[in-house]
Amino acid sequence: MERWFEFMGNHPFLFGALAVLLVLFFVIEGKRGGRKISAQSLGILVKAQNAMLIDLRDAKDFREGHISGSRNIPYSKLTSHIEELKAAERPLVFICNLGQVAGTALQQVGHNDAYRLDGGISNWKAQGLPLVKAK
Repeated sequence: MERWFEFMGNHPFLFGALAVLLVLFFVIEGKRGGRKISAQSLGILVKAQNAMLIDLRDAKDFREGHISGSRNIPYSKLTSHIEELKAAERPLVFICNLGQVAGTALQQVGHNDAYRLDGGISNWKAQGLPLVKAK
């Protein structure tokens, strides 16, 4: 650890460049994944603005448990629904298992008022929030 501090003292420009690159990396990655919405804020958005919930998981996972009011459009079939989703006049919230696929879908659709559920269904379950099982 002592050598690390010595390196930083001897090479301040390299250390500064590293710090700038790390900050840029996190800023760019944050924007690339799209806007996140927490599980707590999701209910507020649905009630206040009638947000459309799009579950991107496959049909089997959707039947095993999904957020009430969500619509299942598997990610593999998203391209055939892009125009429909772009034309939606209400906010869209994309949901997947962990949140990464939802970020990609958010970019593909390009809707002005779209979000991804932070942490996906896994985070929803971890917080003990309810899921609806299909009949």
